[in-house]
Amino acid sequence: MGYYDDHSGSSRKGNQGNRRGLGFAGLIGGIIGAVVVLVGVSLFPMGDLTGSDAQETGQEGSTEDDFFTADPEQVELDINTDVTEAVEGVTDAVVGVFNIQEAGFWGGSPEPEVEDEGIEAGTGSGVVYKVEDNRAYIVTNEHVVQGSDQLEVSLSEGERVDAELVGSDLWTDLAVLTISAEHVDTVADFGNSENLSPGEPAIAIGNPLGPRFARTVTQGIISATDRSIPVDLTGDGNIDWNAEVIQTDAAINQGNSGGPLLNSQGDVIGINSMEIAQGEGMGFAIPTSVVLPVIEDIENYGEVERPELGVQIGSLSDIPSYHWQETLNLPSDVTAGVFVTNVLTGSAADAGGLQEYDVIVGLDDEEIEFGHDLRMYLYTETGVGENVEVSFYRDGELMETTIELEEQEDSM
Repeated sequence: MGYYDDHSGSSRKGNQGNRRGLGFAGLIGGIIGAVVVLVGVSLFPMGDLTGSDAQETGQEGSTEDDFFTADPEQVELDINTDVTEAVEGVTDAVVGVFNIQEAGFWGGSPEPEVEDEGIEAGTGSGVVYKVEDNRAYIVTNEHVVQGSDQLEVSLSEGERVDAELVGSDLWTDLAVLTISAEHVDTVADFGNSENLSPGEPAIAIGNPLGPRFARTVTQGIISATDRSIPVDLTGDGNIDWNAEVIQTDAAINQGNSGGPLLNSQGDVIGINSMEIAQGEGMGFAIPTSVVLPVIEDIENYGEVERPELGVQIGSLSDIPSYHWQETLNLPSDVTAGVFVTNVLTGSAADAGGLQEYDVIVGLDDEEIEFGHDLRMYLYTETGVGENVEVSFYRDGELMETTIELEEQEDSM
């Protein structure tokens, strides 16, 4: 006999016994289940579970789809923020700036029959800050317009129009352009950068990487309000100037140069500059406390009027230290200052008695250690026609002279 035949009898007996036991347990379980159901029905009427009663009475019921679908008319989402409002108020005043330069055949050596064609040597941003006498005024960076043969501006709708250069200033990296006022509907408001505090919101607008990314908005905070950043303007490796700037962590990229840095109210608090050396996550903007007087001078004179001594100088730190005693005859305790390499004939310095190899160590009560210290004091603390007390060493002796400052003739 097979395996199933051998075990069939005992298996059936066991099953019968189990059925008797399960029958009694099932009866008890059924009674308990019925009680639970009756209690559940009394607490949760079937109409509430199925929604049928609600439909009959006109009340809203819940269905499975209600957990996944919301009525669009019941959803109200306010996406306006301080940032969006600030940007909306000024974005139409932000423009693109195109530096167009003549380029000859094979890089500047055209054949006689080939005319020069203008090419875009660079792009940047700008912001309209004033409309007057049918002209709109735009501030941008000096390095954006440097070397241009023609300038164009792109407006908020993408239209490009010719622009005229009013003037520029190398030292502050600022320039002013004008276009016809007929193209302008929005003028940006300028705020007071001296009221800023670290941690305040900062918003940058510009054209990073060119016109394809026009009017890109980035947000961050004011990281510092009074950074002094050394700048090499001539590319010779020497520091020519200390730029007084606002530091922000709002992203400022190549085409952002000349665009506005805004506060949360939408006021321009600085002009972004990529020319100033950066570190990762650090951007810099020229504060309005510097911008406003510079653009006023450019509007009035086409440049910024600055005083000069009439000398050419170098810093002691730029030459080997053995020259300090061997050539300049300085006392051993004098280790900083600027030495005169040339006195311009007929200049204020010439009239004041300065000579070649004099080492200037002070202007009025200000110590002068480097060339950029001298320029910073002259350009920010004095004016054309004013007198300045110059302290200097000659042949190891400390001397003083009074010089009446004259107007600077050259940008460098």
